[in-house]
Amino acid sequence: MLEAKKSPDLLYFENKAHDLGYRLVAGVDESGRGPLAGPVVASAVILRDTSFDHPIRDSKKLSAKQREAAFEEIFDKAYVGVGVMNERVIDAHNILNASFFAMDNAVSQMLDHLPPEISVKKDVKKELALLIDGNRFKTSLPFPCKTIVKGDSLSLSISCASIIAKVVRDRIVTIYDRIFPQYGFKKHKGYPTKGHREAIKTHGPSMIHRRSFKWLP
Repeated sequence: MLEAKKSPDLLYFENKAHDLGYRLVAGVDESGRGPLAGPVVASAVILRDTSFDHPIRDSKKLSAKQREAAFEEIFDKAYVGVGVMNERVIDAHNILNASFFAMDNAVSQMLDHLPPEISVKKDVKKELALLIDGNRFKTSLPFPCKTIVKGDSLSLSISCASIIAKVVRDRIVTIYDRIFPQYGFKKHKGYPTKGHREAIKTHGPSMIHRRSFKWLP
Protein backbone atom coordinates (compact mmCIF):
# COMPACT_ATOMS: atom_id res chain seq x y z
CA MET A 1 0.00 0.00 0.00
CA LEU A 2 1.38 3.39 -0.99
CA GLU A 3 1.68 5.85 1.87
CA ALA A 4 1.83 9.63 1.52
CA LYS A 5 4.63 11.57 3.10
CA LYS A 6 4.02 14.68 5.20
CA SER A 7 5.73 16.88 2.59
CA PRO A 8 5.46 14.76 -0.52
CA ASP A 9 7.16 15.06 -3.82
CA LEU A 10 4.20 15.72 -6.11
CA LEU A 11 5.37 12.87 -8.34
CA TYR A 12 5.73 10.42 -5.43
CA PHE A 13 2.69 8.33 -6.34
CA GLU A 14 3.33 8.51 -10.07
CA ASN A 15 6.91 7.32 -9.58
CA LYS A 16 5.80 4.51 -7.27
CA ALA A 17 3.39 3.29 -9.93
CA HIS A 18 6.14 3.43 -12.55
CA ASP A 19 8.41 1.46 -10.19
CA LEU A 20 5.69 -1.22 -10.02
CA GLY A 21 5.86 -1.56 -13.81
CA TYR A 22 3.04 0.67 -15.03
CA ARG A 23 4.12 2.56 -18.12
CA LEU A 24 1.31 5.11 -17.91
CA VAL A 25 -0.20 6.73 -14.83
CA ALA A 26 -3.37 8.82 -14.90
CA GLY A 27 -4.61 11.16 -12.20
CA VAL A 28 -8.40 11.32 -11.86
CA ASP A 29 -10.54 13.85 -10.00
CA GLU A 30 -14.02 15.38 -10.12
CA SER A 31 -15.71 18.71 -9.55
CA GLY A 32 -19.27 19.38 -8.54
CA ARG A 33 -20.35 16.89 -5.89
CA GLY A 34 -21.62 19.59 -3.54
CA PRO A 35 -23.70 21.95 -5.71
CA LEU A 36 -27.49 22.01 -5.79
CA ALA A 37 -27.57 22.33 -9.57
CA GLY A 38 -25.69 21.38 -12.71
CA PRO A 39 -23.48 18.44 -13.61
CA VAL A 40 -20.64 16.64 -11.91
CA VAL A 41 -17.54 16.73 -14.10
CA ALA A 42 -14.48 14.47 -13.92
CA SER A 43 -11.13 14.54 -15.64
CA ALA A 44 -8.35 12.02 -16.22
CA VAL A 45 -4.83 13.22 -17.01
CA ILE A 46 -1.66 11.44 -18.14
CA LEU A 47 1.26 13.85 -18.01
CA ARG A 48 3.61 14.03 -20.99
CA ASP A 49 5.67 16.76 -19.34
CA THR A 50 5.90 17.43 -15.61
CA SER A 51 7.46 20.90 -15.83
CA PHE A 52 4.89 23.70 -15.67
CA ASP A 53 5.21 27.46 -15.96
CA HIS A 54 1.92 28.09 -14.16
CA PRO A 55 1.04 26.99 -10.60
CA ILE A 56 -0.38 23.46 -10.44
CA ARG A 57 -2.14 22.43 -7.24
CA ASP A 58 -5.57 21.67 -5.85
CA SER A 59 -7.94 23.70 -8.04
CA LYS A 60 -9.67 25.13 -4.95
CA LYS A 61 -6.38 26.80 -3.97
CA LEU A 62 -6.03 28.65 -7.28
CA SER A 63 -7.79 31.76 -8.49
CA ALA A 64 -10.07 31.53 -11.53
CA LYS A 65 -7.40 33.31 -13.59
CA GLN A 66 -4.70 30.88 -12.41
CA ARG A 67 -6.93 27.90 -13.21
CA GLU A 68 -7.60 29.14 -16.73
CA ALA A 69 -3.88 29.62 -17.41
CA ALA A 70 -3.04 26.20 -15.96
CA PHE A 71 -5.89 24.62 -17.96
CA GLU A 72 -4.35 25.65 -21.27
CA GLU A 73 -0.87 24.50 -20.26
CA ILE A 74 -2.12 21.11 -19.03
CA PHE A 75 -3.75 20.44 -22.41
CA ASP A 76 -0.41 21.26 -24.05
CA LYS A 77 1.51 18.87 -21.80
CA ALA A 78 -0.84 15.97 -21.11
CA TYR A 79 -3.35 13.52 -22.51
CA VAL A 80 -6.70 14.59 -21.10
CA GLY A 81 -10.17 13.10 -20.88
CA VAL A 82 -13.36 14.64 -19.49
CA GLY A 83 -16.57 12.99 -18.29
CA VAL A 84 -19.83 14.81 -17.53
CA MET A 85 -22.91 13.49 -15.73
CA ASN A 86 -25.95 15.76 -15.60
CA GLU A 87 -28.49 16.30 -12.85
CA ARG A 88 -30.78 13.54 -14.15
CA VAL A 89 -28.05 10.93 -13.76
CA ILE A 90 -27.22 12.34 -10.33
CA ASP A 91 -30.86 12.09 -9.23
CA ALA A 92 -31.26 8.58 -10.64
CA HIS A 93 -28.05 7.07 -9.25
CA ASN A 94 -26.96 9.46 -6.43
CA ILE A 95 -24.06 11.88 -6.56
CA LEU A 96 -21.37 9.40 -5.52
CA ASN A 97 -22.21 6.91 -8.28
CA ALA A 98 -22.63 9.71 -10.81
CA SER A 99 -19.11 10.88 -9.88
CA PHE A 100 -17.79 7.38 -10.52
CA PHE A 101 -19.56 7.26 -13.90
CA ALA A 102 -18.02 10.60 -14.84
CA MET A 103 -14.57 9.34 -13.85
CA ASP A 104 -15.01 6.19 -15.95
CA ASN A 105 -16.02 8.29 -18.94
CA ALA A 106 -13.08 10.63 -18.42
CA VAL A 107 -10.62 7.73 -18.45
CA SER A 108 -12.24 6.21 -21.55
CA GLN A 109 -12.09 9.54 -23.39
CA MET A 110 -8.47 9.99 -22.36
CA LEU A 111 -7.60 6.59 -23.83
CA ASP A 112 -9.21 7.58 -27.11
CA HIS A 113 -6.83 10.57 -27.26
CA LEU A 114 -3.67 8.51 -26.90
CA PRO A 115 -1.60 8.30 -30.10
CA PRO A 116 -1.14 4.81 -31.60
CA GLU A 117 2.51 4.60 -30.62
CA ILE A 118 1.69 4.66 -26.90
CA SER A 119 -1.80 3.18 -26.93
CA VAL A 120 -2.43 0.85 -24.02
CA LYS A 121 -5.25 -1.06 -25.65
CA LYS A 122 -3.25 -4.17 -26.59
CA ASP A 123 -2.40 -5.06 -23.01
CA VAL A 124 -4.48 -2.55 -21.17
CA LYS A 125 -4.44 -4.04 -17.65
CA LYS A 126 -0.64 -4.11 -17.49
CA GLU A 127 0.06 -0.67 -18.93
CA LEU A 128 -2.05 1.88 -17.06
CA ALA A 129 -2.61 2.65 -13.38
CA LEU A 130 -5.12 5.17 -12.03
CA LEU A 131 -4.58 7.55 -9.11
CA ILE A 132 -7.98 8.61 -7.76
CA ASP A 133 -8.62 11.57 -5.50
CA GLY A 134 -10.56 10.51 -2.40
CA ASN A 135 -11.04 7.37 -0.34
CA ARG A 136 -13.56 5.46 -2.47
CA PHE A 137 -13.84 4.44 -6.10
CA LYS A 138 -16.00 1.93 -7.93
CA THR A 139 -15.39 1.21 -11.59
CA SER A 140 -15.97 -1.25 -14.41
CA LEU A 141 -12.64 -0.31 -15.97
CA PRO A 142 -9.92 -2.99 -16.00
CA PHE A 143 -7.19 -0.87 -14.44
CA PRO A 144 -5.55 -1.01 -11.01
CA CYS A 145 -6.61 2.00 -8.96
CA LYS A 146 -5.09 3.75 -5.97
CA THR A 147 -7.31 6.10 -3.97
CA ILE A 148 -5.46 8.97 -2.30
CA VAL A 149 -7.10 11.16 0.32
CA LYS A 150 -6.33 14.80 -0.54
CA GLY A 151 -4.76 13.51 -3.73
CA ASP A 152 -5.30 16.86 -5.42
CA SER A 153 -2.67 18.24 -3.05
CA LEU A 154 -0.35 15.21 -3.10
CA SER A 155 -0.18 14.14 -6.76
CA LEU A 156 0.70 16.34 -9.73
CA SER A 157 -1.47 14.40 -12.16
CA ILE A 158 -4.48 14.50 -9.81
CA SER A 159 -3.93 18.24 -9.30
CA CYS A 160 -4.04 18.64 -13.07
CA ALA A 161 -7.23 16.58 -13.26
CA SER A 162 -8.81 18.72 -10.53
CA ILE A 163 -8.05 21.88 -12.50
CA ILE A 164 -9.45 20.50 -15.77
CA ALA A 165 -12.63 19.27 -14.09
CA LYS A 166 -13.16 22.56 -12.24
CA VAL A 167 -12.63 24.76 -15.29
CA VAL A 168 -14.87 22.64 -17.52
CA ARG A 169 -17.64 22.63 -14.93
CA ASP A 170 -17.38 26.36 -14.29
CA ARG A 171 -17.66 27.00 -18.02
CA ILE A 172 -20.76 24.82 -18.27
CA VAL A 173 -22.45 26.52 -15.33
CA THR A 174 -21.55 29.96 -16.69
CA ILE A 175 -23.48 29.05 -19.85
CA TYR A 176 -26.42 28.01 -17.66
CA ASP A 177 -26.25 31.44 -16.03
CA ARG A 178 -27.22 33.00 -19.36
CA ILE A 179 -30.25 30.71 -19.59
CA PHE A 180 -31.31 31.05 -15.95
CA PRO A 181 -29.95 34.47 -14.87
CA GLN A 182 -32.29 34.69 -11.86
CA TYR A 183 -30.25 32.12 -9.88
CA GLY A 184 -26.80 33.74 -10.09
CA PHE A 185 -25.01 30.59 -11.29
CA LYS A 186 -22.06 32.58 -12.65
CA LYS A 187 -21.29 33.75 -9.12
CA HIS A 188 -21.83 30.64 -6.99
CA LYS A 189 -21.55 27.89 -9.67
CA GLY A 190 -24.55 26.09 -8.21
CA TYR A 191 -23.19 25.71 -4.68
CA PRO A 192 -25.63 26.16 -1.77
CA THR A 193 -24.96 29.77 -0.88
CA LYS A 194 -27.53 31.85 0.95
CA GLY A 195 -28.26 33.81 -2.21
CA HIS A 196 -28.74 30.64 -4.23
CA ARG A 197 -31.17 29.19 -1.71
CA GLU A 198 -33.10 32.46 -1.64
CA ALA A 199 -33.33 32.45 -5.45
CA ILE A 200 -34.74 28.91 -5.39
CA LYS A 201 -37.26 29.98 -2.76
CA THR A 202 -38.32 32.93 -4.91
CA HIS A 203 -38.30 31.34 -8.37
CA GLY A 204 -38.59 27.64 -7.63
CA PRO A 205 -36.08 25.11 -8.99
CA SER A 206 -34.87 25.25 -12.58
CA MET A 207 -34.58 22.26 -14.88
CA ILE A 208 -30.91 21.84 -13.92
CA HIS A 209 -31.48 21.70 -10.16
CA ARG A 210 -30.87 18.32 -8.58
CA ARG A 211 -34.22 17.01 -7.30
CA SER A 212 -32.52 14.59 -4.92
CA PHE A 213 -30.75 17.41 -3.06
CA LYS A 214 -32.21 19.53 -0.26
CA TRP A 215 -32.49 23.02 -1.70
CA LEU A 216 -33.93 24.87 1.27
CA PRO A 217 -33.20 24.67 5.03
